[in-house]
Amino acid sequence: MAEIRLEGIVKDYGAHRAIHGVDLHVNDGEFVAFVGPSGCGKSTMLRMIAGLEEISGGTLSIGGRKVNDVEPKGRDVAMVFQDYALYPHMTIRENIGFGLKMRGWKAADLAPKVEDAARILQIGDYLERKPGQLSGGQRQRVAMGRAIVREPSVFLFDEPLSNLDAKLRVEMRTQIKRLHAMLGTTTVYVTHDQTEAMTLADKVVVLKAGHIVQEGPPMELYDRPNCRFVAEFIGSPQMNVFSGELDRSTGAPILRTGGAAIALGEVAARDGAKIDVGVRPEDLGLAAPGQGLIRPVVDVFEPLGSDTIAICRLGETEVSARLAPNVALRSGQEIMLDYDRAKLHYFDSETGRRLEAA
Repeated sequence: MAEIRLEGIVKDYGAHRAIHGVDLHVNDGEFVAFVGPSGCGKSTMLRMIAGLEEISGGTLSIGGRKVNDVEPKGRDVAMVFQDYALYPHMTIRENIGFGLKMRGWKAADLAPKVEDAARILQIGDYLERKPGQLSGGQRQRVAMGRAIVREPSVFLFDEPLSNLDAKLRVEMRTQIKRLHAMLGTTTVYVTHDQTEAMTLADKVVVLKAGHIVQEGPPMELYDRPNCRFVAEFIGSPQMNVFSGELDRSTGAPILRTGGAAIALGEVAARDGAKIDVGVRPEDLGLAAPGQGLIRPVVDVFEPLGSDTIAICRLGETEVSARLAPNVALRSGQEIMLDYDRAKLHYFDSETGRRLEAA
């Protein structure tokens, strides 16, 4: 078993506390992604699991064994870094097999393992080349191959795709997902890109200022964010949020915000309460003239081929809508947008916590 347990994990840098008593369970074979803004502690958590950062408090166990004071080489983990960390003077074959060679493996035993890893990662034709002769994506595959040959209990990835261009990131996401399906190794993956986290992980862990804000399956975080922070962090373009006062004076609840009135569903909040109301861009659609629930003015629009992102203004609030690819728009145009009130998200303006629909 290669489950990972963090119990009350704390990390202090002098008087500054970077990680605040984190509890987390990663199941054997699970793919977990840490996401959050810069400085939230995601890489620090990963490095503590790897043994590259000292733990200030709490208990870390891997496979049922406490490893707080175990050296990195004794934890049976393999880490893939952002910058590849390859030896430029060695061939790809030598780079992949270097760790096992240092452990005393003989060349005859090492060769088939290196070739098998290269075959899995589709870099078998490059084994006699040097890293400088490969593309960024190929070098990242070499770094992954070096981790694979060790057959560790846990793979750790620290923003491995951030140095790649957009096309290569998509290709490498597919490669990593295929690799996990093939090997089934427990994996912890750090990224600042929520799209990577959503597409790769079985469980996403959202961090903020050294705390876990929410964890769960990707679609659970997307459909039921427990606070405004998670709601705006998960999803691209990010969720539209309107802030205002709940008004039930006319019967049906509405949000009064900056001179506009937003029609709501029932929400568990008192009349006059300050609330935030969120709606995802993909849940907004064009309505017939005069029939839309909101009437924003188009600022700019982005035709993407598969769809069009309209970035509009509704009073002082920016509104993004994901519309059909062939929609005709122009800057300064007022458009009618509709939405399903059942897909609105409600948050307390003071605490940011989710409010349930009544």
